[in-house]
Amino acid sequence: MLVLEDGRVFHGTPYGAEGETFGEMVFNTGMTGYQETLTDPSYHRQIVAMTAPHIGNTGVNDEDPESGRVWVAGYVVREPSRVVSNWRATRSLDDYLKEQGVVGIAIPGTRALTRHLRERGAMRAGIFSGPAQPVEELVERVRLTPVMTGADLAAEVATAEPYVVPAVGAKRFTVAAVDLGIKGMTPRRLAERGCEVHVLPATATFDEIKAVGPDGVFFSNGPGDPATADVATLRRVLEERIPFFGICFGNQLFGRALGLSTYKLRYGHRGVNQPVQDVRTGKVEISAHNHGFAVEAPLDGPFETPYGLAEVSHVNLNDRCVEGLRLLDGRAFSVQYHPEAAAGPHDAAYLFDEFCEVMSRAEA
Repeated sequence: MLVLEDGRVFHGTPYGAEGETFGEMVFNTGMTGYQETLTDPSYHRQIVAMTAPHIGNTGVNDEDPESGRVWVAGYVVREPSRVVSNWRATRSLDDYLKEQGVVGIAIPGTRALTRHLRERGAMRAGIFSGPAQPVEELVERVRLTPVMTGADLAAEVATAEPYVVPAVGAKRFTVAAVDLGIKGMTPRRLAERGCEVHVLPATATFDEIKAVGPDGVFFSNGPGDPATADVATLRRVLEERIPFFGICFGNQLFGRALGLSTYKLRYGHRGVNQPVQDVRTGKVEISAHNHGFAVEAPLDGPFETPYGLAEVSHVNLNDRCVEGLRLLDGRAFSVQYHPEAAAGPHDAAYLFDEFCEVMSRAEA
């Protein structure tokens, strides 16, 4: 059974490991990229339902994970593929979930579940397989689990020790990347552009960042409530006028460092098909998202910050959510979505090039 905190129950069959698990119930609208979704640290403590009807068709390979483990708390699908068909596959998704100890469920009503979450909002849930238990007791157990608002999770998923991703080809820049739940593709995208990327723990101080000798500082995606994070280090980066680029959780921390507030979305944006508009050019990008929180910022023009004028650079065309911020002097910017596109469209890959241009101008 899949049991929601408001008492809604969905019956199905076990998929992956059997047992029980708890987390925030969310949905992902991507038709591809389930392996990248499972291994994205931003899904820590969340049960993810896939809206695409067939999951597992291409099995699991050893090249596509975005981290060293599966991070989702649980997994909900409609119809697991009975056959694995891909030349890179090494095992089935079912076997992979069992290997990783991820409790999942296959239910016929993923559409009903998604509509329920769209109407009622993301909520706590539990998946239970094994001997039958009274539903009332399961609902109460779900309600006793922690909520996502107020959750400080970045340090739980970040690297414990610094490591370096070397530049591909000639080294052009040194980037200090603060790991708040970073996906493996992100430092690779920077490395492809000649950046030597020093990935640092989420708890990195400004002095530890400065010790790297960075030409730029990057703040990654990650799980949890941005209101719990300390932005003192980021404020020092901005005070020192070091070029800055943030994505997802990093965008939210950038907003808070600028003096803005953040809030929890009703059900969030998760998938690879979100339309985002660059307000400067009018260009629309189809982008990859995974966030349940957003920045509250004026959409009608520049606003004052302790570091000079800033503006909203991108908006979501579905709900007018803030999808990007930038200082008008051009030295710091961020987006709420995932330009590394793992999985997802490559419309926003140019943002890594923009970061390199900012670092290049700062050197001049």
